[in-house]
Amino acid sequence: MVRTDSIDYPARHENFERWFQSPLGRALLADQRRFCDYELGNLIGARQLQIGVSHRLPLATGTDFVQKIMTTPRWFPHMPEGVAVCDSDELPFPSDSMDLVILHHTPDFSPYPHQVLRESARVLRGEGTIVLLGFNPMSLWGLRRLLSRQHDGPWGGRFMLRRRMEDWLRLLGFSVESSVTRFLRFPVQRSGRHTYRWIDTRLAGNRFLPLGAYYCILAKKRVYGRIPRQPAWRKTKVIAMPGTGTVGASRSCYRNSGGITGAEGQD
Repeated sequence: MVRTDSIDYPARHENFERWFQSPLGRALLADQRRFCDYELGNLIGARQLQIGVSHRLPLATGTDFVQKIMTTPRWFPHMPEGVAVCDSDELPFPSDSMDLVILHHTPDFSPYPHQVLRESARVLRGEGTIVLLGFNPMSLWGLRRLLSRQHDGPWGGRFMLRRRMEDWLRLLGFSVESSVTRFLRFPVQRSGRHTYRWIDTRLAGNRFLPLGAYYCILAKKRVYGRIPRQPAWRKTKVIAMPGTGTVGASRSCYRNSGGITGAEGQD
């Protein structure tokens, strides 16, 4: 098993970004952009945050948000406005400050994938939406990663199980709204676009055939209001009475060892 601290993640980030310039990488990115535009086109809000391996791979550009922020793990010269340089597991944003968070293969290329989700949940406001895109290990792409000795492009990622990511999101207080796999293409650089386009149109998002190259999970952060507890009724203190009797149900009488006697008939 490869130790996490022995992996050069910055190098894999750079290599993965370059892979998106290949024909297969461009096709994958185009499919992911179509999915995000279709699923997120109706969302509105104040802030949108995309956390990924590079700021040069924007998603959901057609959403109606006042501010759109992207993160990148390393600094580049001449970076545009709205780009923050930070690690994905340590976000420099206040809690409950984002309305939409997009994770573009971020857990796949992070040494701390669970902390990435935890930080995303922290900065997302209640009832906000999170979008998680990751490579599907239960696919031909996952099989190639197992058989490949190289770590170039996507083959240097983790390929984490979709069900595992859903469970992590639920533990963080999310409800999964949608979970599908997409991009049913062979993991090779070859032609045949029309055939692949027909397959993608027919089978993309098929829940009964979850063999797409990557999965897409949409979830909402649920914040449940606390119901104030009713104050416990104060128990009436028992008034100590002389003798062995106890207070009866009527104020005009008391119970003693000899029976019930009216208070007015006492001598």
